[in-house]
Amino acid sequence: MSVQGIIGRKVGMTQVYAEDGRAIPATVIQAGPCVVVQRKSKGKDGYSSVQLGLVEARKLKRVTKAMKGHFDKAGLPPCRVLREFRVEDGAEVKVGDRVLADLFTAGEKVRVTGVSKGKGFQGVVKRHHFRGGAATHGSMFHRAPGSIGASAFPSRVLKGTRAAGHMGTDRVTVRNIVVVRVDAGNNLLVVRGAVPGPGGGYVIIRKR
Repeated sequence: MSVQGIIGRKVGMTQVYAEDGRAIPATVIQAGPCVVVQRKSKGKDGYSSVQLGLVEARKLKRVTKAMKGHFDKAGLPPCRVLREFRVEDGAEVKVGDRVLADLFTAGEKVRVTGVSKGKGFQGVVKRHHFRGGAATHGSMFHRAPGSIGASAFPSRVLKGTRAAGHMGTDRVTVRNIVVVRVDAGNNLLVVRGAVPGPGGGYVIIRKR
């Protein structure tokens, strides 16, 4: 299989034990099963890729006519999540092929992309790790941002100045995550450490 990635869902965190007895923090990911919904070629589309759909137990309701036609053309039931993965132009991948967790092996390093947890509107101390002011001695300056620019020049707040605002829900990629175990029968991957997003969130796992 020439596809270099798969779609999954973060199940949660746990710990596994190494042969020497060390406890290793790990994340369990439901990786696939995925199915090839569309094959794009360099001659027709300008680049070569496959569009994968994540097959889930729950049925998809309220499918738009456009998406229904897209899946009917492939002869497949609708999927909630679709993602594209680049492949070589001559790769032998066709619509309907399945991509499973056995794409990966224990010990290899992967990249995991997800959407980080949303934390709402946060101040500069939590969002940007500002030190803040003194906590005692009558200080009136605790968690405020302080000066955000000079008065005389440029007489405005510069773009990119760190300030309070919405925190989280960013697309985050963590690289060089080691695959600890592969359960091909249950389509589970156990990777070392944490991956972005909440439990149940969708992630993309790619080979390095």
